[in-house]
Amino acid sequence: MSCMRLCGVSLTNALTWMCLTLGISSSASAATPVSLTIATGNVSGVYYPAGGAICRQINKSQRQHMLRCSVTTSEGSVANIQKLRNKEVPLALVQSNIQQYAFTGTAGFAQNGAMPQLRALFSLYPEAFTLIARQDSNIARFSDLKGKRVDIGNTGSGEHATMQLLLPLFNWKLTDFSVLSGLNADERAQALCDNQIDAFVYIVGHPNGAIREATNSCDTRLISFSPEEIKTILSSYPEYHAMTIPGGLYQGNDNDINTFGVTSTLLTTEDLDEETAYQIVKATMENLTQLERSHPALRGLKPETMATEGLTVPLHPGALRYYREHNIPVK
Repeated sequence: MSCMRLCGVSLTNALTWMCLTLGISSSASAATPVSLTIATGNVSGVYYPAGGAICRQINKSQRQHMLRCSVTTSEGSVANIQKLRNKEVPLALVQSNIQQYAFTGTAGFAQNGAMPQLRALFSLYPEAFTLIARQDSNIARFSDLKGKRVDIGNTGSGEHATMQLLLPLFNWKLTDFSVLSGLNADERAQALCDNQIDAFVYIVGHPNGAIREATNSCDTRLISFSPEEIKTILSSYPEYHAMTIPGGLYQGNDNDINTFGVTSTLLTTEDLDEETAYQIVKATMENLTQLERSHPALRGLKPETMATEGLTVPLHPGALRYYREHNIPVK
């Protein structure tokens, strides 16, 4: 029985994946759109609305390419890499540093091994390492976290993975904190305002709903890194870059916040067929104005930046074809 006949009988994820990876096209497949799923993040973050915005642009031209896109929530970048590894989804939003670690099999991915099959479609927006603390916590700098109750993010999130790098870099041990928790992104603001924790970290695009909830609901402040701390981090981990969270985005936080961060990226694997990848990039690049309107963090998107910045794995051939056709420079 052919793949297309099977797809007509049952639109299971396994059969949809088979049709995608084999790149099969026929009159039978044209009758039913092929389903694509983007693994995103928590609903309180930016990945979820960003993924939804990408899907809306793809779905607008469904009759031309017969692709139907939807999103699924997840625990974050690390979890999304695992979903790609297990072929649970064909697409995922992932932080640029996590992308690099997974591709090379380093940092938290050493045990599971490298993923040379990863391919990039484009990058989106900057994601800043955000440290927010209660006003009464006596936390004025990153080093003040010692001895405090700190949430470093759930396992599977990019901030949790980053904190696993920062702790030994600054010669900290788990016992240096009175409490070290791993809440989901949508639980942290409430925990902070309920005085269950003194501070939490979040790698996210700004403005962000969870940070806004914390600053609107209780007396909190965003914490800057010192120039020396940023230099230490960037010299040890060049995949990060210096970043500023503009002042005035959040209540009671009028000054710019000096920190570091990464770039959000849309990844797939070499299993995705070239034409599907091409159509995803085309639908996104030709509707950037609509994409920018979906969330403030997506403002200022430019094809020239999206085709290069934060992409540490090879471009998918379908993405590369689109960029070359439109004279968009690539690495």
